[in-house]
Amino acid sequence: MIAASGAREILRRLHDVMASKAGAQAKLNQVVAVVAEQLTSEVASIYLLRDGVLELYATKGLAQDAVHVTKLALGQGLVGTIAASREPLNLAEAREHPDFAYRPETGEDIFHSFAGVPIVRREASVGVLCVQHREPRDYDDVEIEALQTVAMVLSELIAGAGLVDDAQVARARAQATGSVRLGGLKLVDGLARGVAVLHQPRVVVEHTVAEDVEVERARVYNAFIRMREQIDKMMGQAEFSAAGDHDEILETYKMFAYDEGWSRRINEAIDSGLTAEAAIQRVQQRTSARMRSIDDPYLRERLTDLDDLSNRLLRIVSGQLGTAAQLGLRTETILLARNLGPAELLEYDKRYLKGVVLEEGSLTAHVTIVARAMGIPVLGRVRDLRTTIADGDELLLDGGAGALFVRPSAQMLRSFEATSALKAKRQAEYAALRELPAETLDGTRMTLLMNAGLRDDAAALEQTNADGIGLFRTEFQFLVAATLPRRERQTALYRSILETAGDRPVTFRTVDIGGDKSVPYMREETEAEENPAMGWRAIRLALGRDGLMKVQARALLDAAAGRTLNIMFPMISEPWEFDAAKALVEEQRKWLERSGRPQPAKIRYGAMLEVPALAECLDVLFPKIDFLSIGTNDLTQFLFAADRANPMLADRYDWLSPAILRFLRRVVRAGDAAGIPITVCGEMGGRPLEALALAAIGVERLSVTPAAIGPLKAMFRSAKLAPLRAAMTEWLDAPGVDVRERLGGAVHAQGIICG
Repeated sequence: MIAASGAREILRRLHDVMASKAGAQAKLNQVVAVVAEQLTSEVASIYLLRDGVLELYATKGLAQDAVHVTKLALGQGLVGTIAASREPLNLAEAREHPDFAYRPETGEDIFHSFAGVPIVRREASVGVLCVQHREPRDYDDVEIEALQTVAMVLSELIAGAGLVDDAQVARARAQATGSVRLGGLKLVDGLARGVAVLHQPRVVVEHTVAEDVEVERARVYNAFIRMREQIDKMMGQAEFSAAGDHDEILETYKMFAYDEGWSRRINEAIDSGLTAEAAIQRVQQRTSARMRSIDDPYLRERLTDLDDLSNRLLRIVSGQLGTAAQLGLRTETILLARNLGPAELLEYDKRYLKGVVLEEGSLTAHVTIVARAMGIPVLGRVRDLRTTIADGDELLLDGGAGALFVRPSAQMLRSFEATSALKAKRQAEYAALRELPAETLDGTRMTLLMNAGLRDDAAALEQTNADGIGLFRTEFQFLVAATLPRRERQTALYRSILETAGDRPVTFRTVDIGGDKSVPYMREETEAEENPAMGWRAIRLALGRDGLMKVQARALLDAAAGRTLNIMFPMISEPWEFDAAKALVEEQRKWLERSGRPQPAKIRYGAMLEVPALAECLDVLFPKIDFLSIGTNDLTQFLFAADRANPMLADRYDWLSPAILRFLRRVVRAGDAAGIPITVCGEMGGRPLEALALAAIGVERLSVTPAAIGPLKAMFRSAKLAPLRAAMTEWLDAPGVDVRERLGGAVHAQGIICG
């Protein structure tokens, strides 16, 4: 048996081996000699995964002629079983194990007991370290832990020697764990293929053996202090002060962060001679092994929280605090995260970011809206994300089917390619409708505008032949900037959008930041709110910071010189807010006039109806405005008192609920009576069945994502609207009608294209 202090001696000797100038094979030969001596073992052997099989690379005690000759497949024999399961084996009588496979060339028939541990790199087995004895015996826990510690050092050694690379690691993981299909909530439709990248990357431990144990202990101590400060700060934030589902998560985080048992185990690992990073990972691996053996989903979730905290502690102690965006993407990527803010998503390079998978997420969260604008498919509410997928795994994302395929099989790849071909065929069918109007079979002409927010989005006008841009979200420029964008930069963006649009109208929404669209240069004003969604954001923030609003107004006026400027103000609650915003723009227009500067040929002012209170003041508002846009995302969350960022409520409230449809019908009828054009520009309008419902209550102008233009045009051109409007009136006036079911039946009866 090895004494506890012996672990440090093993690491000291391994450090000398790694520091020597010997070749990789010589170093492995020395490692097995050290292990055999320190564990008083008659056999110590190292198997490495090469070309998909486990090859005996070094041994002390078995026949030397077997080195590079004996090979086992993953799952074959005791060694293959360890590699496939990533679990240790501890056997007093090896031959009694059902997976035992005898290899006569090794001369192992005289040995009875066997213990082995996986050599793991990037969460994949790349080899096995094992020991054997003639006499039957159970190995002590401290001996198994010593083997696991040596295996960590071996992982560093074989990677540094080039005996295994990241491609081999990825193949090893795929071979060991196989293909998996994960389901989730479709947030943004689309297909994507790429490798898995964690938004908060796991730290790859490259140095395992400590030079100075006390220095490593101090590093961990300071990292614990910083991590606990972060958790305490998180719990003290105003948005977490009220009771809610987050309470249990944060309390668990705090419990683990202050758990003396966890910190003691890490310190014990440092005592054995490991670096701070290796000690944290060593304890994390033990925890992960426990997690895989637990059936209780509640306990598994708690251990996942500890895994998350371990990664946080690793990032702090290693100084690797950046996100994957800051580190930079280098290949086609599908991003994995618990959740994302819109500004975080916009930091990623669009050339490489092909899809996003979230553990949380909702249809109307701002990050979903931004991803839809970027044309990036998103899948939300995917369980077991971090425990099933590792960095570098190949992924196939089918947003439409709400499915993620991990390490796909050949059959999965063929199915994905067939789906891609079908999608391309549909896109070709939609493209064939490009020059045709969105007109129903009974003659109602629908106006299909598109939403935009990035300079590149305007190019979709030509591709889709949309009737214009019904919503240009100016805040995207503010979200991606480290400081407040200068007026000249804003002017250049707005002018380029107008020039690209040509004769088509463009409606600019003034900056809508705050809430979950916080920006670093104004964070102090928005972080201390108890309910940011209903707080200091949008027009409220813009009027409060009128310098920001004045700069944007000047930029819009300059950009639209000689053209018509359509400008609308977000989150208007009462008419006086519209008056104040318009007065601010008019003040800048008059300054241009006095200065003899060019100005727009015409300015049309509009408001966004997102706050239900405004619907009670339409008689006051309508004489002041030229148009009204309904933002169904915020409107829905305010009507139902349901936070759109809360995953528990993501699919609880239906856009085809009589509550929302009756509300919208009342607004549309009031607009018709006043001669005010009304556009729906929320996510509701981009979903075919919901868009049909909107048309059935009188909406004839929709502003949607570019990808939705083709499907909506195909749908409207196959529908007769008059009977649907009559039916919708009956459904909404009668109590207890399931509008979604009735409308779906009408679609089937008419043969409407509603894919």
